[in-house]
Amino acid sequence: MLNTATKSEAPGTEQELTDGFHLVIDALKLNGIDTIYGVPGIPITDLGRMAQAAGIRVLSFRHEQNAGYAASIAGFLTKRPGVCLTVSAPGFLNGLTALAHATTNCFPMILVSGSSEREIVDLQQGDYEEMDQLAIAKPLCKAAFRVLHAQDIGIGLARAIRAAVSGRPGGVYLDLPAKLFSQVMNADAGQKSLVKVIDAAPEQIPSPSSVKRALDVLKSAKRPLIILGKGAAYAQADEAIKNFVEKSGVPFLPMSMAKGLLPDLHPQCAGAARSTVLKEADVVMLIGARLNWLLSHGKGKTWGEAPKKFIQVDIEPKEMDSNVEIVAPVVGDIGSCVSAFLDAMGANWTAAPTDWLSTIAKKRDDNVAKMAPKLMSNASPMDYHGALGALRAIIAERPDTIFVNEGANTLDLARGVVDMHKPRKRLDVGTWGVMGIGMGYSIAAAVETGLPVLAVEGDSAFGFSGMEIETICRYRLPICVVIFNNDGIYRGTDVNSAGDDPATTVFVKGSRYDKMMEAFGGVGVNATSPDELKRAVNAALDSGKPTLINAVIDPAAGSESGRIGNLNPQSVLQKKK
Repeated sequence: MLNTATKSEAPGTEQELTDGFHLVIDALKLNGIDTIYGVPGIPITDLGRMAQAAGIRVLSFRHEQNAGYAASIAGFLTKRPGVCLTVSAPGFLNGLTALAHATTNCFPMILVSGSSEREIVDLQQGDYEEMDQLAIAKPLCKAAFRVLHAQDIGIGLARAIRAAVSGRPGGVYLDLPAKLFSQVMNADAGQKSLVKVIDAAPEQIPSPSSVKRALDVLKSAKRPLIILGKGAAYAQADEAIKNFVEKSGVPFLPMSMAKGLLPDLHPQCAGAARSTVLKEADVVMLIGARLNWLLSHGKGKTWGEAPKKFIQVDIEPKEMDSNVEIVAPVVGDIGSCVSAFLDAMGANWTAAPTDWLSTIAKKRDDNVAKMAPKLMSNASPMDYHGALGALRAIIAERPDTIFVNEGANTLDLARGVVDMHKPRKRLDVGTWGVMGIGMGYSIAAAVETGLPVLAVEGDSAFGFSGMEIETICRYRLPICVVIFNNDGIYRGTDVNSAGDDPATTVFVKGSRYDKMMEAFGGVGVNATSPDELKRAVNAALDSGKPTLINAVIDPAAGSESGRIGNLNPQSVLQKKK
């Protein structure tokens, strides 16, 4: 089992030994972890080298935050913990944003960081990159562990894996002090100390009474609605969810990372009538979705005046009643819950009222027709709708392509315009709404699935992780990055009226991001019209070569923060003249 060992010879004796380096590697391999995302450096440089030599794929990034985002989305895509490996202190801190992001979004991830020695840290004696990393990590993740002795490496990793994937998944921190790696122990004892995690995420079956209660409430509805969240996509219970939605006849609204669980063009999809269904529904069933800010906390003008009853399906009991009363909580894993619904519905389930379905269909068709001319625009410079119309057509023709998306307008408009046709093909900023996930997500998506990736980035969002295009070129990944370049944040026309410095939201005019990709040996394209953009993206996806397309967007296009502009406070005072 152990991938290597040393031999210690004394007069008349010979003993096979192993050490902390090899025990960490063997514990990972024993548990099926075959990919590590990270940044090499003290004290984990040799761990990365040795893991690579032992057959684990180790992808080295330019910044730990991006490696962490890669690990987080790897967890979402595979239901196994993605692993990010960092150096101590500053590198560990760089990885923490991604760890907290994974925990908030319920993605299984393990941040493994080297650290300084406990006896020096505890006395604050000034060690190299001294920091009590375990204490700092604890508030930001689901669980945190430190391993001090080589014989505990197997247990430590097993606890981290189980914590990451069981119940509501999340981020876990594993602290490995530098001295641990060189600790030596008997090879046989080392092998026996390793733990293969069995049934890390066991099914959690809902109670029959909760299933009956939920179905009774759903059956009583005159205007029912199902909301699918990214938890439903994570569950990989695709067929059961599809069967349940279709058998119920209830219209569904997918949150952005749940798009494609059922195709966005499905007759029951209410995505193009979002405002109508949220205001007018009388019973709302949440499956793997939370009533957080993305759904206006389940109240306020977004939800209208019609009284509502909420059914919620979630693996975490504490999620219930978090913002509004949940009249029918169903606690369990989503696959088990949806299967239980199907079994309990029987053969004679009455579909949702036809007048409700007709109302939604008319609103959806009206909105689609109103949007169609904008998506057909071939204006130069492009606006967002013309550019997204071109990309929408490409995704329709290539539904297996993974679509990574971040930005302000670039994100807000794309999630409404670009239809998804298969599950887990849209990856975006998620619950926190952070920027900077783009290149890390894209790299992990390509590595974990082997599928082509189309990353559509605002020019501001790209700046958070743009140096990773070198990583994309180094590993020759089939990723096409499209930057919607409108010369700034929100729009590139802001003016500083008080001095010579550029306005705070404005970038260098006419930037050519495509030249950056060419510098690393990839393909760079400057596209000024939707037709040029479509040709360039198709060529990139056909070739599989790392490509970056600088899509020139009218600097005046867009509005501040798109649909979430109300989150930016506005001054109520008038400037004195």
